[in-house]
Amino acid sequence: MSFIKKKLPKFKNEDEEREFWATHDTTKYFDWSKAKNVTFPNLKPSVKTISLRLPKSMLEELKLLANKRDVPYQSLLKVFLAEKIEETLYHPPHPA
Repeated sequence: MSFIKKKLPKFKNEDEEREFWATHDTTKYFDWSKAKNVTFPNLKPSVKTISLRLPKSMLEELKLLANKRDVPYQSLLKVFLAEKIEETLYHPPHPA
């Protein structure tokens, strides 16, 4: 037996596919009882280049911290942002 129940449409791009799945039930297309867990150990997240304006002093301090850790300052900035996002989304402060 197949995992796929119903033939999937051809999508022109990811936006079209996203729109399709936002309005369609996957159980009509896939038999989830036959699905298997898989891992993608070499999968890297998509990245987007942005422009960020920082005070010069903040950038110099960030570079100093990064240098002490022997990492590029952009990488350290990503770590700091990820930590703050995690803290804010998943560990919000409790009301007093």
